Amino acid sequence: MRVSLSALVAAAWILSVGSIFAQDGASPAPAPPKPSSPDLPSTATATVMRTNSMTVLDDKKKLGSNDYISFRVVEDRDNDSQRLRVNDNGELEVPYVGLVPARGKSCKELAYTIKSLLEKEYYYHATVILAVDRVSEKSRGRVYVYGSVKSQGPQEIPADESYSVSKAVSKAGGFGDFANKRKVKLTRKNGQEFTVDCKRVIEEGKTDEDIELLPDDQIYVPQRLINM
Repeated sequence: MRVSLSALVAAAWILSVGSIFAQDGASPAPAPPKPSSPDLPSTATATVMRTNSMTVLDDKKKLGSNDYISFRVVEDRDNDSQRLRVNDNGELEVPYVGLVPARGKSCKELAYTIKSLLEKEYYYHATVILAVDRVSEKSRGRVYVYGSVKSQGPQEIPADESYSVSKAVSKAGGFGDFANKRKVKLTRKNGQEFTVDCKRVIEEGKTDEDIELLPDDQIYVPQRLINM
């Protein structure tokens, strides 16, 4: 039985193509890149979900406008956390409660404030858990340092750290030669006055006696009396 030359060529071509498809089928196609999910839980959210005690909440860092926090009430049925924002007026809109002053408070202070408000009407007992999710990059405002320091004038409150009296004095170049380190005066916008012993804070490590600064605070470093 004779087979024409054209039939043989056609058969060879079919076998070649089949072999190529077989090889392609054996090799897995490259996987498309996975898009990053915006819904992945943040570190703060994970912390809030693991925490059931208010005693361990942060009581150092003060909240500012445009900060985001993770919020949860342990006794809630859904037991889920929510992401809340401190608005431009320094208030946090809390479920059931409404607007609560938050600027200048630590997570621990704010949590106990919210706890008392919730327990007035909605909960017999409320365990409120808060953690900073994202700190605003905007300036917290200004403080003013004058008196016996190396460089007097206004200072921006950093957005990403706790700013205290001793830090402001340090940023002002430190104390002048005749500064009274024990009687640094802090005056608030509302007229409140405090005295900070920066010698104990800086030289003796009594950091708990330092005071967190708020916008428009004024720090005055007096000179010590010199006996001739």
